[in-house]
Amino acid sequence: MAQFRMNGSRVLEVHLAGDTVRALTGSMVAYEGSVTFKHSGISGGGGLKAAIKRKVTGESLELMEMTGNGIVYCAANATEVELVELQGDTLHVESSSLLALDGSLRTDVAFAGLRGASSGQGLFTTTVTGMGTAAVLSDGPMIALEVSPQFPLVVDPDCFIAHRGQLQQSFVTDISWKTMIGEGSGENYSLSFQGSGVVYIQPAER
Repeated sequence: MAQFRMNGSRVLEVHLAGDTVRALTGSMVAYEGSVTFKHSGISGGGGLKAAIKRKVTGESLELMEMTGNGIVYCAANATEVELVELQGDTLHVESSSLLALDGSLRTDVAFAGLRGASSGQGLFTTTVTGMGTAAVLSDGPMIALEVSPQFPLVVDPDCFIAHRGQLQQSFVTDISWKTMIGEGSGENYSLSFQGSGVVYIQPAER
């Protein structure tokens, strides 16, 4: 079974043992051994149903399949890499923040609400489901924030990376007459999460 290991904070080592791992197209910076690379297509390896959804929704996921025996070193624009272990649950992640995922994980597209009105990320997001490891990109060290029914969370949509758990996401605005004359808070759009789960953010806006 493939293993993910960190080499510093910005390079992911993918150790292949005759299996296949999907990674962001063009993220390979070096490799050792006998490895082949193949484009996963518009579905990102999620099958025909996922391909149709991505075509209709415009949610892009450009992944390549890496197969063989050896070590592949993956990176993207010197961005921090974080590993997220899934235990049969689902990770809702920005497609632009997904670096790699092992072969046992499935990808799909889900409606993400109206946060695209502010962040430009669109109305849909990528879901990753199953048992395995996903490597996620973050502009700076990724921050994991716990959400509980007693303590809902509000985040800047331009800092949002992913979330998991039993969470309800909503889009809130802080536009008023003060905003129109330049005396608002400066945070006109936000994402609100309620329920139980974890929200991952980065310490820099897109």
